[in-house]
Amino acid sequence: MRHGDLGDAWAFGIPGTPEPLPCTPPGPPRAAPPQTVKQLLKELRQQKSREGARSPVLALPSPRPSDGAPWPVAPAVTASLCAVPHVSPHGSPGGAHGGRASGPRGFQAAATPGPAWPHPAVPWGEFGAPLLGREMQDPYPEPQDLAAARAALGGRDPRELLWQDEEGDTLLHVLCAGGQWAFARAAAEALRDLGGLEVREHLGKTPLLVAAAAAAPEIVRDLLVLGANPDAADHGGRTALHLAAAYGHPEILQAMMSSGVPVNVEARNFEGQTPLHCAVLAHNASLQGGYSLAGVSGGGSPTPQDRFRCVELLLQMGADSSSQDTKSSLTALHLAVRGGNLALAHLLLRQPGMAPRLVNMKAHGNTPLHMAAALPGTPSQEPLVRLLLAWGADPSARNLEHDLPQSLLPPGAPGDQLRLLLRSRRGSHRPPNTAE
Repeated sequence: MRHGDLGDAWAFGIPGTPEPLPCTPPGPPRAAPPQTVKQLLKELRQQKSREGARSPVLALPSPRPSDGAPWPVAPAVTASLCAVPHVSPHGSPGGAHGGRASGPRGFQAAATPGPAWPHPAVPWGEFGAPLLGREMQDPYPEPQDLAAARAALGGRDPRELLWQDEEGDTLLHVLCAGGQWAFARAAAEALRDLGGLEVREHLGKTPLLVAAAAAAPEIVRDLLVLGANPDAADHGGRTALHLAAAYGHPEILQAMMSSGVPVNVEARNFEGQTPLHCAVLAHNASLQGGYSLAGVSGGGSPTPQDRFRCVELLLQMGADSSSQDTKSSLTALHLAVRGGNLALAHLLLRQPGMAPRLVNMKAHGNTPLHMAAALPGTPSQEPLVRLLLAWGADPSARNLEHDLPQSLLPPGAPGDQLRLLLRSRRGSHRPPNTAE
């Protein structure tokens, strides 16, 4: 299943679609042909109908109708800003960030080692202040819904629940993608001792990664508490934190915090980016798309405010804003300045104790002040230059081409004014003024 395009990737019930050839299930051979995911979904729907369940939580996805309309699942997620083709250093899938370790059904070791976030356990449902005006969810599905889901799955042969379709999806992947909370929890409970929480579909996503991409925070929290690997990475090296950051899902980050499960906030994808890098890039892109921080985009899509909140939450979780990506040595501040993102530059510099270390870090020789000077005369250029100077940026620093920041300013009156400002500061480099 192509989770980057849920609208046209649900192939289980499309008329004319040939039945996939089932893969070999674990365990001894069975006397009868094993069920496919599609058949199991159909049987569960029939059982639900017989039992007269009425709650929408129990509404399993139905096969696509004859007119080709998609299933009523969670909103489609856009392609990640951090998605890149992966070529292993050994010439095969996996490698340093995504190599599969031995274990049940393709369990993958954690991404690049880094400091974990040992957040104390928080009772389920306690998210603190409501997140961006959204109502907090109850800590569990409705008791009758969860009981019905457990009853529906309890008598199943585990090999049926572990069965994968032609794109590697198990029933749990489908339930996570559709946001089916009660059934997803019941399936996860049934599979947690069988390695079923770490089964991967064709893009390397575990059910946790699918739930994170589909913005299903309750399911994410359940999977983590039930033992899902919080640092599992897909074939692009992206963890649940990367996906939440890139797609703009602060509720997923909140769910991971509330689970109390330690997570590696410095994990790197195959671009060498941490989740914080991805969150900054996503916020830059949302501003360049014409949204304001107060704007609300239609159709339930993440807003710039959602994406800004992702940056805030990652910093609260302990993300290191001085981390440099491994390809270009860019920090989050370099990325924010390069994107003309004054709000994020303010946020990053105001992190306690970070500005002295961050403001003059170099990425291939360029400080953030070089990048601000190189902006093509955008409205945020002068405020960014002044902000960086106020926090101690050195206007006498030279890049690898031996250029001063003033040499990179655009021609014209605005550039000339900033040139005079930088020249006046060259001989009087001063410490950061936290009052500005």
